[in-house]
Amino acid sequence: MSDMHRLHTNDLELGATDAVQRHISRTVVPPAQVSQRKLDFEHSRPRWLRECMAEATGVFFYVFPGIASVASFTINLASPQGVTAFGSLFQIGWAFAIGIAFAIITCAPTSGGHFNPAITICFAIWQGFPWKKVPYYIVSQIFGAFIAGLLMMGMYWPEIQAYSAALTKAGVPLVSNGGPASILCTIPGETQTNLGYLFMTEFFVDSFIGIVIWAALDPANPFVSATSAPFVIGLAYANMVWGFAGISISTNLARDLGTRMVAAIFYGPTVFSFNNYSWIAILVNVPATIFATAYYEFLMRDSIQRIGAGHAVHEEGEEGLVRHFTNRGLMEGGTTNMLQGNGSGSDEYETGKREHGYLDSQGAK
Repeated sequence: MSDMHRLHTNDLELGATDAVQRHISRTVVPPAQVSQRKLDFEHSRPRWLRECMAEATGVFFYVFPGIASVASFTINLASPQGVTAFGSLFQIGWAFAIGIAFAIITCAPTSGGHFNPAITICFAIWQGFPWKKVPYYIVSQIFGAFIAGLLMMGMYWPEIQAYSAALTKAGVPLVSNGGPASILCTIPGETQTNLGYLFMTEFFVDSFIGIVIWAALDPANPFVSATSAPFVIGLAYANMVWGFAGISISTNLARDLGTRMVAAIFYGPTVFSFNNYSWIAILVNVPATIFATAYYEFLMRDSIQRIGAGHAVHEEGEEGLVRHFTNRGLMEGGTTNMLQGNGSGSDEYETGKREHGYLDSQGAK
């Protein structure tokens, strides 16, 4: 049979494409039924414990691959195979980025997915997150980073010991930029002695990340979906790692403090006193993130869009929203009658809501 008769214009030639034609739909075997014992157990778990463990686990997922990538890069700086065979700043940035995405995907459904004390504080300031939960969220986040640091040291211990011995023989301090302590926490370089410079670098890097996080989490933002938000947030961190890791940044109080405590166990308190820098790495993230989220809240947030998307309500309900539209001149009289169900003024009300995105063009919420 000629090709003219075998193939039509839109046909696929025989080969691997046969899977398209002959693909068999299969039914997944249903899982075991949920027992009452399991439901009772899950109901009995303290909510605060689940949230704490989720925050600790999320920070672990974020920090562990990141510092493991730093370890691989650092201890092979003098490798005869070349350090690029084992890592680079590009790889480190991706390790943190994907770790953050996995942390959000895995743990955010349980705790909300903060994974950063500064973000927890900002949620309390702007979004109504309970202040009573802030302390134990922060402790859990630091604990997650601490466990990540301990586990990484255990897994890389022979290599780190050999690297430390080589540095000691060469007269290089272990607490220095490029030393084993810097695998765990940020240690500035020899030329980075200006604390004001280090402060401003950390402040602007953290502000950049904070604005991206707040924009990615804004339900009125049409450019970020729920499924893409974890990767957008992770890439914001990676973006700053690629650009500024060479001049010392921390980006997260929990990440730095938790792993710095591990560094102190192995290399002494010098990790906290070195060049009086540690307070910048630990604390600057908080005011920087508050500044970033305030910038977004005051200059870029559109709360009417949030209400229209069904993600928020006016504090005084529909009556408060009507009053807002009326005061802005979007509605003329009849408000009281409308609220009483008489229908007068409803056209102006619906128009005002539609113009601000509260209703779509068909009048549906």
